[in-house]
Formats: sequence, C-alpha cells, structure tokens
Amino acid sequence: MSNGKNVHPGGGGRDRSGAKPQQNRSKTNSKANQKPSARDTALQVLTGVEQEGAYSNLLLNGALQKSGLSGPDAGLATELVYGTISRLNTIDYLLEPFVSKGLGKLQPWVRNLLRLSFYQLYYLDRIPPHAAVNEAVNIAKKRGHQGISGMVNGVLRSVLRSKDELKLPDHLSPVARISLQHSHPEWLVSRWIEQYGEETAEAICQANNEPPSVSVRVNTARVSRDELLKLMEEQGLDVSASQLSPDGIIVKSGGNMALTPWYREGLLSVQDESSMLVAHAVDPKPGMSVLDCCAAPGGKTCHIAEKLEGSGKVVANDIHPHKAKLIEDQALRLELGNVVTLSEDAAKLAERYPQESFDRILLDAPCSGLGVIRRKPDLKWAKTPGDISEIRGIQTELLDAVSGLLKPGGILVYSTCTIEPQENAEMVQHFLSRHPEFEIAQDDHSFWQGLIGTSAREAIGLQILPQDYHSDGFYIARLVKK
Repeated sequence: MSNGKNVHPGGGGRDRSGAKPQQNRSKTNSKANQKPSARDTALQVLTGVEQEGAYSNLLLNGALQKSGLSGPDAGLATELVYGTISRLNTIDYLLEPFVSKGLGKLQPWVRNLLRLSFYQLYYLDRIPPHAAVNEAVNIAKKRGHQGISGMVNGVLRSVLRSKDELKLPDHLSPVARISLQHSHPEWLVSRWIEQYGEETAEAICQANNEPPSVSVRVNTARVSRDELLKLMEEQGLDVSASQLSPDGIIVKSGGNMALTPWYREGLLSVQDESSMLVAHAVDPKPGMSVLDCCAAPGGKTCHIAEKLEGSGKVVANDIHPHKAKLIEDQALRLELGNVVTLSEDAAKLAERYPQESFDRILLDAPCSGLGVIRRKPDLKWAKTPGDISEIRGIQTELLDAVSGLLKPGGILVYSTCTIEPQENAEMVQHFLSRHPEFEIAQDDHSFWQGLIGTSAREAIGLQILPQDYHSDGFYIARLVKK
C-alpha cells in the first residue's frame, strides 16, 4: 500500500484545463488518452469491491496491470483505493448530509466516485482541491450524464466550502467514538474493548489505518543481511536492519522490491516482519524434516528451508493446487532444493504420512485475518462475528489432525495472522486440554524468550498487535510433544 509519498495531483499528467480537443489528434495520442487515469482505476476497484465483495488487493493488482499505470500514477490509485476503504464509515458519515437523496440511493459507481473524491479533499494535503473536483466531474461526464456530473460538482464544492466545519459529534460512547474516529465497525470495536480495554482497542484501530512498512527477508542461504544492506545502500536505497527479525530489512524508499534484481536473483523475499518470526519459532536444525501444513504462498516454508542450510526437507502442503505451484515457484527462485510441495487437505495428511514422521510441524492456520487490516482494509467491513466462530471449527480440526505426525520431543508451532483470542491463546489452551501429550515449550531458545518478554500479553504464546512494532498483528505458540 502506498504511503502517499508518491501521489501527485496530475494523475498521469493529463490536460485538465478543459480546452476542447484538437481536431487533428494523432492515433498515438488518441490511444494514450484512452488509457485510464489513476482515479478511473481506483473507482473501478472500489466499485468492484462493493458490488462483487472481491478482495481489494487482488482487484487492485489486476486493475493496475490492465491499466498500464506505473510509478506515481500507480501510487495514487493505490492510495485512493486503500485510503477510501480504510476510512469508509467516517467518509460516509461526513459526506451523507451533502447528498440530498442519500448516499444509499446513488448508483454504486457514483457513490464511490464521491467517496474517493472526499478522501482526497479531507485526508490528502498533497492533492490540490480543484484537481480532485475537476477530475471527478470529468469522470462523471464520461460515465454518466449531465445531471450526474452537475450533482458531483455541487456536492464536492459544498464539501470544500464546509471542510473546516466537518467534525464528529461530541459525547459519543467509547464504541461509537472509536468507530467513527478510526473508521471501524462498531461490533469489532466493542469486541476489542472487551478483550483488550478501551485504550488498547483504540490503538489497534489507529494502527490499522497506518500504511504498512515495506520489509524484505534476506535469503541467508545466499547472502548475509549485512552484505545485502550494503548493496542496497550503494544503490541509494534508504534501508535499515529490522529490530524484530534478524533476517529482516526495512526499506523506507526503494519502490516495488519484487521488481528488483535482488528479488529476481533470489537474494530476498518480500515479507512482513511479524511473519518472519514464525520460522524462528519453528527453530529448524540442519537435517530436520519439517511439515508446513497450510503453506501457500510459501514465505514461511522458504524461510524455514533457508534456515536448514541446504539439508533436511520441508514438506509444503496447500489444499489448492494452484497455490502449491506458487510455493514451488518461490523455492525455485530462491534456489532451495529442500522443499517438497503437495496439494492435500491438511486434515487428511495423517492418511498420507505415518505417525511421528516430522521433527517440526508448522500449522499456520486459516484465520479471520484481523491482524492484517492495514494491508487488506476491506477485511474489517467484510468479516462478521459468525466468521470467527466458523473458522475456529476448522482450526480445531486441523490441530487435532496434524499433531500425531510430530515425533516425541518435536516442536509444533501454531500461528495465525489475527488478534482474536478465541482463535489464538484460547485455541491453544483447548488443544492442550485435549492433548496431554503436549505442553508449552520451555527451552533455552533465547531469541524466542526475548520476544515473549517484550509482549507478555497472553499466558500462552506471543500475541503481537499492529501497534507493537508497526508490523502485522500475529499470534505464534510453540508446543513440545512429550
């Protein structure tokens, strides 16, 4: 997600003067003018997310590739999509009084055009107001009729005139205040207040609206972190060593790291710092056999394989064959010959392998994903309390199914990218009550003990909240088989 630094008012450098088009325009220019602008692309994605319930990151990636946008234009489209979705209920609350027939009665594309324009006027200082309004009116003219463009123009100019008076009401309940101020659904705010307290719940919501940092994991099987840091600095990148993961680098400026030669040559992978901690928790030793039960897209699998130093084996499973192929591709890019992929329902892996087959097992379980709202802001609007109850059944089934595959003395790591206690510490507590052959790992794994010490939030496992390290919210528990 863009941090907003790349936004510019031009959105592709088009002429927004309102001058009539020239009569003898060349075919080349005609084609160039047909190219969608950053705002066209953002509107298409926002409307698709609302109408189809699609994930914003997937729709945005596809729309950016199709549009041919790059650099600042792609940055602006990304900012408009994620920013508008992140601030959705606050935008709707403040915008509603300016729409006489009500936002809910507008066509979806008109509603989203007003939302993304309001986002520019209210939240982005770098966008000149006249550019945001003019571009919205031009889009309305292209997609609708004179009446719609006139309404869009009138609403946005009224917003501009009243901008300094737009405030949230006083004397709201804590749930309503946090919900409106930080744009989260009330049920989720209420749940987090109950679980973590009002202050922490507000900090979670606030952190969820921050743009995520860019971090990469060094393939230490090929290059050391110091060596890669030096290479990056020599190329003029603003980078620093991650304070959370010994294999991580924070990239403060450097563009899309997946497009760099270092990525193509397999020296790094793009991965969040919290996610990098999972392989450290697995603590694989050379020669070990490791099972990664739900492995796609393969970041944690490959990290484990890198730490095996070319020996041992990581069996990387995913229920979807096309996702298992992603793991294969990642292992190939990173030149890791110790990764074996397969596609199977993880609940049936015990039918494929004898009991006590693996030294380490990682169950990075399917979850509600409430720890990665910064990267997927539509999650907070799409999820329901019922989703959490439903996913807990799957997590329980998978834990029970794969635990028998671990050798005595082996380590089972359970992880999720959610901050929901019912899916995390409570899930592990219930597992331990059903499986007395397991206990919480108590060893001299100093790196892991240090992390637990900095975040003693749960009695079992490490619960990272997004505001702790400005990384993804994550849960990791280490269990040993007696």
